[in-house]
Amino acid sequence: MTAKDTFLSKFSTIGAVPQTFFKRELVPFLADLRLAIALLLLIALFSISGTVLEQGQSIAFYQANYPEQPALFGFLTWKVLLALGLDHVYRTWWFLGLLVLFGSSLTACTFKRQIPSLRWFSRTWNFYTQPRQFQKFALSATLNQRSLDDLAPLLENRRYRIFRQGDSLYAHKGLIGRIGPIIVHIGILVILLGGIMGALTGFIAQEMIPSGSTFQIQNITDAGPWATPQIPKDWSVKVNRFWIDYTPEGNIDQFYSDMSVLDSAGKEVKRKTIHVNEPLTYKGVTLYQASWAISSVRVRLNNSPIFQLPMAQLDTGGKGQLWGTWIPTKPDLSEGVSLIAKDLQGTLIIYGNDGKLISTARAGMGTEVNGVTLKILELVGSTGLQIKADPGIPLVYAGFALLMAGVMMSYVSHSQIWALQTGGECHVGGTTNRAQVTFEREVISILDQLEQTNESALSLIS
Repeated sequence: MTAKDTFLSKFSTIGAVPQTFFKRELVPFLADLRLAIALLLLIALFSISGTVLEQGQSIAFYQANYPEQPALFGFLTWKVLLALGLDHVYRTWWFLGLLVLFGSSLTACTFKRQIPSLRWFSRTWNFYTQPRQFQKFALSATLNQRSLDDLAPLLENRRYRIFRQGDSLYAHKGLIGRIGPIIVHIGILVILLGGIMGALTGFIAQEMIPSGSTFQIQNITDAGPWATPQIPKDWSVKVNRFWIDYTPEGNIDQFYSDMSVLDSAGKEVKRKTIHVNEPLTYKGVTLYQASWAISSVRVRLNNSPIFQLPMAQLDTGGKGQLWGTWIPTKPDLSEGVSLIAKDLQGTLIIYGNDGKLISTARAGMGTEVNGVTLKILELVGSTGLQIKADPGIPLVYAGFALLMAGVMMSYVSHSQIWALQTGGECHVGGTTNRAQVTFEREVISILDQLEQTNESALSLIS
């Protein structure tokens, strides 16, 4: 052997090592059911943490709710939470890695177990040639003076697919039940693919927009590394009007936003009034009605021009929502009054500089304060929008459809019947993977029909 041949031999041996490792070590490891169960439990555990822990909030929020002293459960502080990425669980590299590993496990299981199993059960050469082979069946019979020609039509009438070879017969039906688990695996893989796509390319934004204002999506709270193309740059949204419906008791019934989508030239291309559970969707971006606020108040002092003052939300210590502003009643700003509102129904409480209650007023009403007539014209509301884009959603829906179809297919029984004719005897046996009682009744019915066929034939001969 030359040096060249020796080198090529060693090179081919080294090149075969990865392939051998892949087939003998990696694929069996990934196809192990215990690994799939462990990965599924980990994914479920971290998904629960992503549901329990608030996602996509500011650092100040986590510092206030997860302080270092005392730490939640003795270890969970805002530093730990941010370091592990628990503020955006579904976009972390380790969570996406779990999804990829679980998908690889399902793929390996499909090709290692499910597809070979389907090929085995769909084979057409599955014949028995010895009577003793029928002894292994829990349901079998040996009939005298019967032939495969008598059995075959009875099986055809029950939608069995029949294969014959000499004196042997094999029939099966319900092979779709064996395909079902493969479809389930494909459905789960499509769901995982959709989830990974959404995590990498989707985004979440929040906007608080005053009624009558136009905005573009800018306040991104969470986004995948490849989400930039999904954020709209060539269209904007105008909040034509925001309003709230109240119950007779004064509680909020529903809040609405009449919104228009405008193209780059300012032309309206879509318009819809949204409310809770009724969003607006345009080019894959969905705008949900999430919250509301009081943006500003429009007032007039005596015969002055109308001016609009912003209102800020007050800290009530969790005892409800209040908004307030301060209105000067003198040009030098030496005197003024505070306006407090709790909703958009128009009732405001007026306090003086000393903190004492002066009066109450409603929109459209005027009242005397500090020697001037203060007229409340309108409270301007703001709509709170949660905005999402998730390109993986169609894949997730398609995956769930495949998953449900595969589960339903899996309920179909795969039934198999073998027969062998030897001399004047016909050996019949069968098995099924589920609905055992129904299958036994079916086989018994077939055998009874064979008996009746034979009796009729004897009667005609006699």
